[in-house]
Amino acid sequence: MDSIFSGIADLIVKKPGTLSKIILVLMVISLIGMTMVTMQTGNSTYMDITSPEGILNEHYTETFQKETVILLVESDNSLSPELLGYIDSIEEPLTNLQYVNSISSIVDVIKPLNDGILPTSSGEMNEVIAKVPENVLSVYVPSGMLNMASIGLDAGLTDEQKSGALSNLRKFIESSNQPPGVSVKLTGSAAFQEEMKAEMGTSMGTLIMAAMVLMVIVMGLLFGYVNHRFLPVVIVAAGLLFTFGFIGLAGIQISMAVISAFPVMIGLGIDYAIQFHSRLEEEARDNPLPKAIHTTVTKTGPAVMFAMLATCMGFIAMFISPVPMMQGFGLVSIIGVVTCYLTSLIGIPLFAILINYKAKGHGASRQAAIVDSGLSAIAVWIARRPVPVLLAVLLVAFIGIQMDTRIPVDTNENSFVPPDMPAKTTLDKVTRTIGSTDSAPIVIHGSDVLTLDSIVWMKEFTDLEVKTRSKITRGVSIADYLITYNNGVMPSTQAELDAAMEKIPEGTKKTYINGNNEAVIQFYTVKLTTTTKSDLKEDIEGDLRLYPPPPGIKADLTGSFAVFTNLVNDIVESKDLITYIGFILVVLFLAVVYRNINALTPIVPIAAVVGWNAVAMYLLGIDYNVMTACLGSMTIGVAAEYTILVMERFIEEKEVTPNVIEALKNSVSKIGSAIMVSGFATFFGFSALILSTFPIISNFGLTTIIAVLFSLIGAIAVMPAILSFVDKVMHDVHEFEEEVLHHPHSNK
Repeated sequence: MDSIFSGIADLIVKKPGTLSKIILVLMVISLIGMTMVTMQTGNSTYMDITSPEGILNEHYTETFQKETVILLVESDNSLSPELLGYIDSIEEPLTNLQYVNSISSIVDVIKPLNDGILPTSSGEMNEVIAKVPENVLSVYVPSGMLNMASIGLDAGLTDEQKSGALSNLRKFIESSNQPPGVSVKLTGSAAFQEEMKAEMGTSMGTLIMAAMVLMVIVMGLLFGYVNHRFLPVVIVAAGLLFTFGFIGLAGIQISMAVISAFPVMIGLGIDYAIQFHSRLEEEARDNPLPKAIHTTVTKTGPAVMFAMLATCMGFIAMFISPVPMMQGFGLVSIIGVVTCYLTSLIGIPLFAILINYKAKGHGASRQAAIVDSGLSAIAVWIARRPVPVLLAVLLVAFIGIQMDTRIPVDTNENSFVPPDMPAKTTLDKVTRTIGSTDSAPIVIHGSDVLTLDSIVWMKEFTDLEVKTRSKITRGVSIADYLITYNNGVMPSTQAELDAAMEKIPEGTKKTYINGNNEAVIQFYTVKLTTTTKSDLKEDIEGDLRLYPPPPGIKADLTGSFAVFTNLVNDIVESKDLITYIGFILVVLFLAVVYRNINALTPIVPIAAVVGWNAVAMYLLGIDYNVMTACLGSMTIGVAAEYTILVMERFIEEKEVTPNVIEALKNSVSKIGSAIMVSGFATFFGFSALILSTFPIISNFGLTTIIAVLFSLIGAIAVMPAILSFVDKVMHDVHEFEEEVLHHPHSNK
């Protein structure tokens, strides 16, 4: 280990020019990689698409849902002949647009019922509408003022092609001759995802810029006792560039969760840079610059590396999560902190040698002296009272663990995105009128799903669910259209069924059947909470077991409805396990690296911080989601760094003075201000997340800055207590062993 860091130091001192050229080349490559970064949205961020459920959902999406654009038409009368005439006039031009696969509207239902033409008067229109079953009508005309047409895009479109298709649709609608008083808007999954990606890109830029600005402010206020105080900000910016470049070149897509990783890595990266810069400043005061660089790299390099690797243990634990978004957060965080560490390790000494760095001068600043003396006084007071302090700390943590089970889990994607996003406001308008816009689809598949027995079962099961499940407002399948085009009654023979099938418009068929082997029932519900949605999913699946389809036919619940209800279970089942695995990994790491009893002391404040987080979330009313579910393991990683720094300095000071109180006093007085500076830098880096327009990210930001604050308290307040307690226990054990050794028969 020493030879590796010594070699790095020699390379920086002896060949700064060559090293600078290599870094410049890597920067150019990273800039190219940045242009290759892509955004990821949709169900693939929430579930494993290679699992049986994921494969079924992807197949359903490609076959039935496709990339659907909803044409939302608002007017005073949603069934007026003039309005339906307008919809009829735009259908064919719309289907001729590039990437548009199909269009389905109430016009396609009415025309076959009226000899292929639209009624021209309100009286005729009412007569034809009377023949349309209510559940079929409500799919297209949810209210007297809303009319909806479904536009299907081609499967497998790239992001650029989807954007082009949506742009073409918008331009066509704007140029169409809309009747007076009619408003036409685009919504649905494709429009929602496109706007979401655009918002994610904007949000990511805002968060990174805000984090960097906050870093500059913190450095300006708290890091004045070194020369070139803003150097750590430059180093972190370079680390961020390398990270983006690697992500782009590696083809890693950025989701909502991954966006949150960037301020996190900025907060941690600034911490590493501060540690190297502080040590360089300290060494350069009394030593030639080459020696100062060598000492900085060989002494601070390994110490900060151990802290960085301990942090990574918390992020590694996220890989056991079944949620891809959470795995992505862990992966990008690890890439980011490792890159920022390497950038600080090499960048700060290289900058110093290139500019012939001069230290600012001897003596700590008055500000740092006040902080150090104040923190050491607190540490001494706590160290003298370890038992009551630890009891109070662990009691609050225990209460938090109990409260944790009462914190709700929210997996509603609409609640994750900015509330003023146009596609969301349009969806909300529809939701207020018809309930949830997300259907609960059941895919029926088998050798032949269009037999009379299968069709009858679809109708009977649909009616059963609508009648017995109050949360379901309506259900629609191909059976309803067969009844519509068979004079309002269910076909009684296969020949009659086949004849009715011929009358159904092709666009409608594509929505509900895929050849003879697949069909879908779409159930629509009132607006549901995540918990209620999960309960309804279990009820529907139970009904499928009690009233199964005919032999040779299978039926499975899928779509976003199943994805997000399964997500609740995934979060609940994996959340605690991720935290436990994080603990185990950190314990094993500390045990391997330090190999003494003190190595386990950081676990106490880390465990306490995890419990305190739960208390804060409960009191602030913050729900668990795909982001905050990883808070436990992330906190473990962040808290480990501060506690390790205190522990290392305590071990060092204990070698100088055997008195535990004196050792703790000296430890905290020497590193207190450095920990506070890096802690506040990390705090403000994380706080940039609060500025995000995505509620899921801003809530995560609030919980993370609370976690950082608690981690600082754990390092400064809890570590002295546990170190003092362990030292006393070990001292008593040693005395007991000595007593037994010298008086082996004293207990007899």
